[in-house]
Amino acid sequence: MAEHRNSIDLHDPGPMRALAHPLRLKILGLLRVEGPQSVSMLAEATGAASGSISYHVSTLAKHGFVLPAPERERDGRERWWRAAHEITRTSAVEFLDDPERREASDAMRRAVIDAYHRELLDALEAEHDLDPEWVSASDSSDGAAQLTLDEFRELTADLEAIHEKWWARGREPRPGTRSVRWITHSFPRPGR
Repeated sequence: MAEHRNSIDLHDPGPMRALAHPLRLKILGLLRVEGPQSVSMLAEATGAASGSISYHVSTLAKHGFVLPAPERERDGRERWWRAAHEITRTSAVEFLDDPERREASDAMRRAVIDAYHRELLDALEAEHDLDPEWVSASDSSDGAAQLTLDEFRELTADLEAIHEKWWARGREPRPGTRSVRWITHSFPRPGR
Protein backbone atom coordinates (compact mmCIF):
# COMPACT_ATOMS: atom_id res chain seq x y z
CA MET A 1 0.00 0.00 0.00
CA ALA A 2 1.08 3.54 -0.57
CA GLU A 3 2.91 5.18 2.29
CA HIS A 4 0.87 8.40 2.17
CA ARG A 5 -2.33 6.69 3.20
CA ASN A 6 -3.17 6.69 6.87
CA SER A 7 -3.40 3.03 7.87
CA ILE A 8 -3.46 0.68 10.81
CA ASP A 9 -1.53 -2.61 10.72
CA LEU A 10 -3.13 -5.37 12.75
CA HIS A 11 -0.90 -7.85 14.56
CA ASP A 12 -2.85 -8.69 17.73
CA PRO A 13 -5.95 -10.90 17.99
CA GLY A 14 -8.08 -8.38 19.97
CA PRO A 15 -8.47 -5.77 17.22
CA MET A 16 -8.96 -8.50 14.61
CA ARG A 17 -11.75 -10.04 16.70
CA ALA A 18 -13.29 -6.59 17.08
CA LEU A 19 -13.52 -6.27 13.29
CA ALA A 20 -14.94 -9.78 12.93
CA HIS A 21 -18.39 -8.33 13.69
CA PRO A 22 -20.49 -7.29 10.65
CA LEU A 23 -22.03 -4.21 12.29
CA ARG A 24 -18.62 -2.94 13.42
CA LEU A 25 -17.29 -3.38 9.89
CA LYS A 26 -20.27 -1.46 8.53
CA ILE A 27 -19.84 1.37 11.06
CA LEU A 28 -16.13 1.67 10.28
CA GLY A 29 -16.83 1.63 6.55
CA LEU A 30 -19.44 4.39 6.89
CA LEU A 31 -17.06 6.56 8.90
CA ARG A 32 -14.27 6.02 6.38
CA VAL A 33 -16.37 6.72 3.30
CA GLU A 34 -18.96 9.22 4.54
CA GLY A 35 -16.83 11.00 7.15
CA PRO A 36 -17.65 11.82 10.78
CA GLN A 37 -21.13 10.89 11.97
CA SER A 38 -23.17 10.94 15.12
CA VAL A 39 -24.47 7.81 16.81
CA SER A 40 -28.00 8.61 15.60
CA MET A 41 -26.77 9.03 12.02
CA LEU A 42 -25.00 5.66 12.21
CA ALA A 43 -28.14 4.09 13.68
CA GLU A 44 -30.22 5.42 10.80
CA ALA A 45 -27.69 4.30 8.18
CA THR A 46 -27.41 0.77 9.60
CA GLY A 47 -30.93 0.20 10.91
CA ALA A 48 -29.48 -0.71 14.33
CA ALA A 49 -30.59 0.75 17.66
CA SER A 50 -28.61 3.72 19.01
CA GLY A 51 -27.64 1.73 22.11
CA SER A 52 -26.19 -1.03 19.95
CA ILE A 53 -24.31 1.52 17.83
CA SER A 54 -22.86 3.12 20.99
CA TYR A 55 -21.64 -0.27 22.23
CA HIS A 56 -20.01 -1.18 18.92
CA VAL A 57 -18.46 2.27 18.46
CA SER A 58 -16.99 1.97 21.96
CA THR A 59 -15.46 -1.37 20.99
CA LEU A 60 -14.00 0.15 17.82
CA ALA A 61 -12.62 3.06 19.86
CA LYS A 62 -11.08 0.70 22.42
CA HIS A 63 -9.05 -0.90 19.62
CA GLY A 64 -8.09 2.40 17.96
CA PHE A 65 -10.29 2.21 14.86
CA VAL A 66 -12.42 5.30 15.63
CA LEU A 67 -11.92 8.56 17.50
CA PRO A 68 -14.33 11.10 18.95
CA ALA A 69 -15.09 14.08 16.70
CA PRO A 70 -16.10 16.70 19.31
CA GLU A 71 -15.68 19.52 16.77
CA ARG A 72 -18.89 18.24 15.13
CA GLU A 73 -20.98 18.24 18.31
CA ARG A 74 -23.51 21.08 18.49
CA ASP A 75 -24.69 20.40 22.02
CA GLY A 76 -23.33 17.97 24.59
CA ARG A 77 -26.03 15.37 23.95
CA GLU A 78 -24.89 13.69 20.75
CA ARG A 79 -21.45 12.10 20.34
CA TRP A 80 -19.78 12.22 16.95
CA TRP A 81 -17.14 9.80 15.72
CA ARG A 82 -14.63 9.63 12.91
CA ALA A 83 -12.42 6.89 11.49
CA ALA A 84 -8.91 6.94 12.91
CA HIS A 85 -7.43 5.46 9.70
CA GLU A 86 -8.29 5.24 6.03
CA ILE A 87 -7.34 1.58 5.62
CA THR A 88 -6.71 -1.53 7.70
CA ARG A 89 -3.83 -3.81 6.77
CA THR A 90 -2.89 -7.25 7.95
CA SER A 91 -0.56 -9.97 6.70
CA ALA A 92 -2.00 -13.48 6.86
CA VAL A 93 1.47 -15.03 6.49
CA GLU A 94 2.46 -13.44 9.81
CA PHE A 95 -0.10 -15.61 11.63
CA LEU A 96 0.44 -19.02 10.02
CA ASP A 97 2.38 -20.41 12.99
CA ASP A 98 0.29 -18.75 15.73
CA PRO A 99 -3.09 -20.48 16.21
CA GLU A 100 -4.67 -17.68 18.29
CA ARG A 101 -3.74 -14.91 15.86
CA ARG A 102 -4.53 -17.09 12.82
CA GLU A 103 -8.02 -17.82 14.22
CA ALA A 104 -8.67 -14.11 14.88
CA SER A 105 -7.34 -13.15 11.44
CA ASP A 106 -9.47 -15.81 9.74
CA ALA A 107 -12.61 -14.64 11.59
CA MET A 108 -11.98 -11.03 10.60
CA ARG A 109 -11.25 -11.89 6.97
CA ARG A 110 -14.37 -14.07 6.76
CA ALA A 111 -16.47 -11.18 8.10
CA VAL A 112 -14.93 -8.85 5.50
CA ILE A 113 -15.65 -11.33 2.68
CA ASP A 114 -19.25 -11.71 3.93
CA ALA A 115 -19.57 -7.90 3.91
CA TYR A 116 -18.25 -7.81 0.32
CA HIS A 117 -20.83 -10.42 -0.68
CA ARG A 118 -23.69 -8.42 0.88
CA GLU A 119 -22.44 -5.24 -0.76
CA LEU A 120 -22.28 -6.87 -4.19
CA LEU A 121 -25.84 -8.20 -3.80
CA ASP A 122 -27.03 -4.72 -2.72
CA ALA A 123 -25.35 -3.24 -5.81
CA LEU A 124 -27.14 -5.76 -8.03
CA GLU A 125 -30.48 -4.75 -6.51
CA ALA A 126 -29.67 -1.04 -6.87
CA GLU A 127 -28.99 -1.33 -10.63
CA HIS A 128 -32.73 -1.04 -11.29
CA ASP A 129 -32.68 2.55 -9.98
CA LEU A 130 -29.50 3.69 -11.78
CA ASP A 131 -29.10 5.47 -15.09
CA PRO A 132 -28.25 2.87 -17.76
CA GLU A 133 -24.92 4.61 -18.45
CA TRP A 134 -23.76 3.90 -14.89
CA VAL A 135 -24.88 0.27 -15.15
CA SER A 136 -23.08 -0.23 -18.47
CA ALA A 137 -19.85 1.19 -16.97
CA SER A 138 -19.97 -1.43 -14.20
CA ASP A 139 -17.97 -4.65 -14.33
CA SER A 140 -18.30 -7.99 -12.65
CA SER A 141 -15.69 -10.42 -13.84
CA ASP A 142 -12.98 -12.79 -12.80
CA GLY A 143 -9.96 -14.40 -14.34
CA ALA A 144 -7.39 -17.10 -13.82
CA ALA A 145 -3.93 -17.71 -15.21
CA GLN A 146 -0.96 -19.99 -14.69
CA LEU A 147 1.62 -17.66 -13.09
CA THR A 148 5.00 -17.98 -11.48
CA LEU A 149 5.38 -16.57 -7.98
CA ASP A 150 7.12 -13.48 -9.41
CA GLU A 151 4.31 -12.97 -11.95
CA PHE A 152 1.73 -13.38 -9.20
CA ARG A 153 3.50 -10.70 -7.14
CA GLU A 154 3.54 -8.45 -10.24
CA LEU A 155 -0.22 -8.94 -10.74
CA THR A 156 -0.88 -7.99 -7.12
CA ALA A 157 1.35 -4.90 -7.42
CA ASP A 158 -0.41 -3.87 -10.65
CA LEU A 159 -3.82 -4.13 -8.97
CA GLU A 160 -2.55 -2.12 -6.00
CA ALA A 161 -1.29 0.63 -8.34
CA ILE A 162 -4.69 0.80 -10.04
CA HIS A 163 -6.44 1.04 -6.67
CA GLU A 164 -4.10 3.84 -5.58
CA LYS A 165 -4.58 5.82 -8.81
CA TRP A 166 -8.36 5.83 -8.60
CA TRP A 167 -8.50 6.20 -4.83
CA ALA A 168 -6.31 9.32 -5.06
CA ARG A 169 -8.33 10.83 -7.91
CA GLY A 170 -11.76 10.08 -6.50
CA ARG A 171 -11.31 10.64 -2.78
CA GLU A 172 -13.40 13.84 -2.68
CA PRO A 173 -16.81 14.34 -4.34
CA ARG A 174 -16.84 16.52 -7.45
CA PRO A 175 -19.63 17.65 -9.79
CA GLY A 176 -20.85 14.74 -11.92
CA THR A 177 -19.38 12.05 -9.66
CA ARG A 178 -21.03 9.37 -7.60
CA SER A 179 -19.54 6.89 -5.17
CA VAL A 180 -18.04 3.91 -7.02
CA ARG A 181 -16.80 0.80 -5.24
CA TRP A 182 -14.28 -1.78 -6.40
CA ILE A 183 -13.46 -5.07 -4.74
CA THR A 184 -10.60 -7.21 -6.01
CA HIS A 185 -8.92 -10.31 -4.72
CA SER A 186 -5.91 -12.17 -6.03
CA PHE A 187 -5.04 -15.52 -4.53
CA PRO A 188 -3.44 -18.83 -5.44
CA ARG A 189 -5.99 -21.53 -6.17
CA PRO A 190 -5.69 -24.48 -3.80
CA GLY A 191 -4.18 -27.68 -5.12
CA ARG A 192 -2.84 -26.35 -8.40
